[in-house]
Amino acid sequence: MLTKADDYPIHQLPEPIAFSGTDRNFYDRYFFNGYTKTGDVFFAAALGVYPHINIMDASFCIVHKGVQYNLHASRHLNMERMDTEVGPIAVEVVEPLKVLRITVGDNDQGIKADVTFRARAVALKEPRFTRRNGPRALMDLTRMTQNGTWEGWVEINGERIAVKPDQYVGTRDRSWGVRPLGAPDAQPMVPPMEFQFYWLWAPLNFDDCITLFHVNDDEHGDAWNNNAVICGLGDAEPEEMWKSHAELKFVPGSRHASAASLFFEHRKGGTTRVDLTPKWNFSMMGLGYSHPDFGHGMHKGPLVVGGESFKLADQNYLPPHLHIQAFVTAKMTKPDGSTRDGCGILEQLIAGPHAPSGFVDVLDPAKG
Repeated sequence: MLTKADDYPIHQLPEPIAFSGTDRNFYDRYFFNGYTKTGDVFFAAALGVYPHINIMDASFCIVHKGVQYNLHASRHLNMERMDTEVGPIAVEVVEPLKVLRITVGDNDQGIKADVTFRARAVALKEPRFTRRNGPRALMDLTRMTQNGTWEGWVEINGERIAVKPDQYVGTRDRSWGVRPLGAPDAQPMVPPMEFQFYWLWAPLNFDDCITLFHVNDDEHGDAWNNNAVICGLGDAEPEEMWKSHAELKFVPGSRHASAASLFFEHRKGGTTRVDLTPKWNFSMMGLGYSHPDFGHGMHKGPLVVGGESFKLADQNYLPPHLHIQAFVTAKMTKPDGSTRDGCGILEQLIAGPHAPSGFVDVLDPAKG
């Protein structure tokens, strides 16, 4: 089966591009977010390709005036991975690793957009994520992350909002590999394994630099994937930290952070501290994560478009709102004592036991 992509010198296997190895759960995804530096307007987008179940899906979300608006679309891939358009939502690579564009056309959800991302700093390759449940691969993927500015406009219910590069910053990532998608496995693991996942991801924007931190912990609080980077703007070389960690305080009765501090330990000595203050939470279900109807790779038909909206104040910490990106303000304190202010997001997905946080069950909340 030859497709458009086969005319490009991008093959990694002695197979047509339509075939990505043999794992049914192989995926390839774009993610984007953008926000004002005060967090009063936020938007996010995603587009996922699932070659071995022949599906492509996409989402676009806007948070404005305390309401989250979600647009979802899903279609048959028809084995053409180069056609990155799902119903009204399209992603265009204008200049690889530099400039990308997202457009959202007419739809019944009242969401429209034409926004262009331009890199502020180089793209960062995160360490490979490999996680097994017993003998079965749960995750095996690579991701690159890049911070940038946005220009264009977004629209909700006829209200058009100008997106100007001196006011809007954000992050985009590209990930590919293996993770659970589509219909669940009909034959679960034996013996049954309790789900446990502790995930923090914090790309932040400052006037003169960007930072990136992430960690995956096991139930004991030991990190099985951890990385932190500080990088200047333009083509500056990123500085990889020697090690890093996070300290969180939780909203009582939830698993969402009320405050967080990130510690970046430099290889040449000294520690940079970044204190985060969450302002409100974006529910990742808007992009398909744990969505009960438009989950990643779910078969909806040749083309289906839908959506929903809800007030931020009506969210709780339970699924499908467990997985969030909190808009945060940030204060960085360098080893020499100098400070700078910034903003960004603190993504959180915390399920199952985590000894340092005091969690012992699947979704027991933090105590007051």
